[in-house]
Amino acid sequence: MFQIFSKNKMWRKRPLKDRYEVVIIGGGVHGLSTAYYLGKQGITDVAVLDKGYLGGGASARTTAIIRSNYLTPEGIPFFNESVKLYEGLAKELNFNMLFNQMGRLDLGHTDSAVYGLRMRTEFNRILGVDSRLIGPKEIKKLVPPMDLREGKNFPILAALYHPPCGVIRHDAVVWGYGRGADRQGAELHPFTEVTGIDRTNGRVTGVETSQGLVKANTIISATAGWSSTIAKMVDLDLPITTHALQAMVTEPLKPFLDKTISSANLHAYVYQTDRGEVVIGGGVDPYPSYSQRSSFQPMEELAAHVLEMFPCLKNVNVLRQWAGLCDMTPDYAPIMGPVDGIDGFILTCGWGSWGFKAAPVAGKRIAELIATGETPDLIKPFALSRFREGKLVNERAAAPAAAIH
Repeated sequence: MFQIFSKNKMWRKRPLKDRYEVVIIGGGVHGLSTAYYLGKQGITDVAVLDKGYLGGGASARTTAIIRSNYLTPEGIPFFNESVKLYEGLAKELNFNMLFNQMGRLDLGHTDSAVYGLRMRTEFNRILGVDSRLIGPKEIKKLVPPMDLREGKNFPILAALYHPPCGVIRHDAVVWGYGRGADRQGAELHPFTEVTGIDRTNGRVTGVETSQGLVKANTIISATAGWSSTIAKMVDLDLPITTHALQAMVTEPLKPFLDKTISSANLHAYVYQTDRGEVVIGGGVDPYPSYSQRSSFQPMEELAAHVLEMFPCLKNVNVLRQWAGLCDMTPDYAPIMGPVDGIDGFILTCGWGSWGFKAAPVAGKRIAELIATGETPDLIKPFALSRFREGKLVNERAAAPAAAIH
């Protein structure tokens, strides 16, 4: 049986020590998963530091879509492993994640869009990911309320159908990993801001915090949209820009949609939660910003785009709107691993709009890197050095409109 509630606290409150083997900056899903998998590797002298409450950053603002239908030979196996970890995560952590593998349709409205979907489908299948291209008749059968837009602009010509795609309760993932990390021996320290990073002879030695200096052999930056700020503490300029990504949910409705739907041409994605709310999102705001305040124009645009697919929602009220931060790289792929010339400093950042779906595999492989001293093959292509070496991954085709989930 899954354990949903416990008489004990989710994690213990402990005093901050003056030294740890590993310090993780960022108490979101990436930081907590890394701490958990470090424990699985036998490394338990770990502190997770966050300037706010645990999971209060991007992890609390995600729409929590899990998928692996990417384009590149580097990205597909990576995200496929994450989907498989998510499939067993509730059992692994003994915590109900409310994971619903409802499947996904990426819509194609033009000949060029369908060509791109066909290419992604074939790459997926070659690399063992369950995806196939389907036509309007099957699309209508899977999603009866959707307007196929026959005789209109952007008719729906085909779709990439990806059955393993699902959605998961984001706060449950944070709680599960947090509790798991605590039980493995890691210490979780919310409301502990990192204000500086100390170095000696080209190696990081500790972090300056709002509670004093903390020494460490290894420091991991898992701070999403704030990664550039943390990197500057070691005089490192990252090829990252931070953009706001806005989303919203409607009032609860009777169940009518059991798939996630994404349209690059219409710049929107949509799915219905188990509470009946319709989750609606799209691309990042077109300008860099650290603002997490929502605004009217994106809500108006998202509503218009979704109504082109689902006119049945025209009289539905918006219940809530929010914004989160996305750290975007030039090739729309993450940065993971050590940094040349800064020993002991590890990056897991540049996740754009799909960091949440990668948290299990990223945490597991970063933990493996620290435990063995060797970069796992699965994350080698995502090294920071690829930008200097001209070995870009280029995952943009799986993220049209700059960040369609």
